[in-house]
Amino acid sequence: MESILTKPEPANVPSRDAYSLPHLTLVLGGARSGKSRYAEALLAGATAAVYLATAEARDAEMAARIERHRARRAGQSATAWQTIEEPLALAARLAEIARPDRPILVDCLTLWLSNLMLAGRDAAAETAALVGAVPSLAGPLVLVANEVGLGIVPDNALARDFRDHAGVLNQAVAAAADRVVFLAAGLPLVLKEARH
Repeated sequence: MESILTKPEPANVPSRDAYSLPHLTLVLGGARSGKSRYAEALLAGATAAVYLATAEARDAEMAARIERHRARRAGQSATAWQTIEEPLALAARLAEIARPDRPILVDCLTLWLSNLMLAGRDAAAETAALVGAVPSLAGPLVLVANEVGLGIVPDNALARDFRDHAGVLNQAVAAAADRVVFLAAGLPLVLKEARH
């Protein structure tokens, strides 16, 4: 028996041609909010798209999550997804692969930040490099991130540092974004929509 918790309904995504997407869309939400599914649906009109995955399969549970994401994309729309894994050098990889005719989905910035911190990288410098690279990238870009600052204050310095860096990262990307959507319980709320 399939549970709604294992196979939620897709978020209500407004129909939009992938090529009419804004230059930069940020999709935020909590864990299991539907943000990845929503972001993938934004690119459903593209014949080809890049799924830039930042997750690393450090344990069996994460490997299973990655496999569920892959299976969902494989069974989706007519979009041909090219998956590229990049846990650290996000700005450089985006500059390398961006093309006007191929949208890119990055899932997710929060795991990328975690990877940076585990590797001892300067999160502020990496955030600045990412935000600095975005304007010159060709083609639409959809970034997914967790909103981690809505809960209780973590009880240790590392977790508080991570939460603070995630908040700064999300604010910097949201400021640069043309469109920002927040997902809660599978429902999208548009927080920012650039006027053209």
